[in-house]
Amino acid sequence: MAFAGMLSDEDIKAAVQACQGADSFEYKKFFKACGLASKSSDDVKKAFKIIDQDNSGFIEEEELKLFLQNFSAGARALTDKETKAFLAAGDSDGDGKIGIDEFAALVKA
Repeated sequence: MAFAGMLSDEDIKAAVQACQGADSFEYKKFFKACGLASKSSDDVKKAFKIIDQDNSGFIEEEELKLFLQNFSAGARALTDKETKAFLAAGDSDGDGKIGIDEFAALVKA
């Protein structure tokens, strides 16, 4: 598990289960439920690097779509509506992707 030692398995499971239904994902609730919102900035940066699957230094739309699967292998993909809302919330500079500082701001929002 990518987040082992950083986040509790129980918290991750509960956070993923809380957004199983299509269009039920809310990033603020998810980050609080899984425990990431209360982690240090170093841990948030580690989380960013896990989610940035292609190591581009950014989380792009395709990586956001599969966001939940970073936390739980069997989790669903986000819907297009959820993905676009998540991207819009995090992409403060309008470049179409989420950088590490934008991600940190999103987690702590």
